[in-house]
Amino acid sequence: MRKLQLEEVRPDSGSSFKILNPHLSTTFLWHLHPEYEIVYVEAPAGPRHVGDHISRYEESDLVFIGPNIPHLNFDYGVHAHCEQVVIQMKENFLGEAFFNNPEIGPIKQLFKNACFGLSFYGDTKLEAAQMLKKLQRFNNFDQLLCLLQVLQLLATSTEVKVLNNKPAANKAFEKQQKRMHLIYKYVEGHFNAKPDVNELAAQVNLSTAAFCRFFKRQTKQTFTDFINQYRIGEAKNLLLQHKTITEACFATGFEQLSYFNKTFKKITGENPSAFKKRNVV
Repeated sequence: MRKLQLEEVRPDSGSSFKILNPHLSTTFLWHLHPEYEIVYVEAPAGPRHVGDHISRYEESDLVFIGPNIPHLNFDYGVHAHCEQVVIQMKENFLGEAFFNNPEIGPIKQLFKNACFGLSFYGDTKLEAAQMLKKLQRFNNFDQLLCLLQVLQLLATSTEVKVLNNKPAANKAFEKQQKRMHLIYKYVEGHFNAKPDVNELAAQVNLSTAAFCRFFKRQTKQTFTDFINQYRIGEAKNLLLQHKTITEACFATGFEQLSYFNKTFKKITGENPSAFKKRNVV
């Protein structure tokens, strides 16, 4: 069983922080590190699992994660095109006195709030994405200036969602993460068949009723809703790979095309044909 992993982060040469462009990975990486992390990802859909918070993003996501918060890689289960920019930095990456400057007050508060995990949307996400995707073209000095601009943008934005009600670091996650690991792997292997909640409950050593309570508490949704979200995410990947709507429906475990269309629209806000017309040339 794969355990919570501590990721070792080292700044780039000549820099006080690290820039990553991770390659698409379908593996499960439930990990933490003592650095702060900005993640921008573009993909048809993917998981947003930060601390106790579990949801899915659509098309893109921008998050700011504080130190030692367990989180899942944002490209887990993504099988289509995925573009990522990740910035990792220590709390004192600009020196101990950096946050004492009055001009830095909003950024100081941003770093404090990062212990909850923050997700940004709207114009903030679009503007930050443009800056982050250009970052590696700059020299080290201009990279630092650009990063400060991104942090100031996030610090002064109202387009932000707090992912956890309580600080998400330094909690007793070991047992929960083992169970969530098994759940992810089970769903990954059975989503296109008939996932059995009783079988899964037994695998994580819970009664079915206790499993349903645990799952609802961890994800804020029912197991059926989670399965449907996963299936629709997979269906979107298949549609982007030029599969027909009927092929995507039955390949992802739906038994009726009408129910697939209804569920697709409920989750994405548009029917499969509209999604395919908008995204597939």
